[in-house]
This record gives sequence, C-alpha cells and structure tokens, in this order.
Amino acid sequence: MKDKPISDELRELLWRRALTDAEQARAGDRPETRAELEREARLNAALDQLPVAAVPANFTARLWQAIDREEARPAAIGWRWTWPAWVPRLAVTAAVVAVSAVSWRHYEVVQQRTALARSVAAVTANAPLPGVEAWKNFDAIKRMGQAQRADDELLALMQ
Repeated sequence: MKDKPISDELRELLWRRALTDAEQARAGDRPETRAELEREARLNAALDQLPVAAVPANFTARLWQAIDREEARPAAIGWRWTWPAWVPRLAVTAAVVAVSAVSWRHYEVVQQRTALARSVAAVTANAPLPGVEAWKNFDAIKRMGQAQRADDELLALMQ
C-alpha cells in the first residue's frame, strides 16, 4: 500500500509525457506496478493517435455563459400544485389506506368471533344439560310464555 501514491503519481506524469528512466526506476521491483504503467503508456499512445475533435473557438465562453444563466435562473418560489405529479401519489396513498382499513376490519371481526366462540365454549363446558323431565312438559312450558286469547266459542256458550 506504500507504493500506491507513487504509482498514482507516476500514472499522472505518464498522462502528460513519457516517463524517464529515473521515474521508471521509482516504480520499484513490483511487476504489478510496472505492468500497470505499461498498459497506461500503451493506452496513452493509442489516444494520442486519435484525431483531435473540432471545438468552436468560443466554446469556453459559451460554457461559462450557460453556467451563468443557470445560476441566474430564479429558484422556484412557493409551492405549486401540479396534478400530473400528485395524482399517482394520491392514488397509491388511497389504495394503501383502503387495504389497511379492510385488513383492520377483518382482524376485528376475527377477534370478535374468536372471543364469542371462547365464551360459548366456556358456558357449555360449565352448564349442565337439562334432564329428561324438562323435555316431557316442554309443550306446556312453551305455552306458558305465550299470551292467551279468549276462546270465542266458550264465550258464546256462556251468554
């Protein structure tokens, strides 16, 4: 790791010009560093053979003007409501809220049914069943709870 800054420094020199013998000796005995510098030298030679791209004479001035225009542009003041940006967000939010509400309601119903089933199980486990005698007089007991109406034929005979 000590030679890493040296190899970076030599690579930067290689971008500008060919390395001297003394600079190549600074690369040390590490074959990885020498191989890396050789690849870099071949790449630089290949790039030097490419034709220079034509750039307008006023390229730098135009670039600085564009930067100045960008910096001079006023920042957006305030908040603007734009439907195309907010409709998908609102739709997703509404869907999440609806699914959450339905899920919560289903959970509550399941909890109520579970509580009801437990209470019924507890009552049936503790309460004894009625004996056979209660079922013998069931019709009479059932009629006792009903309202009695007057017998029209009996009333007609009594008059």
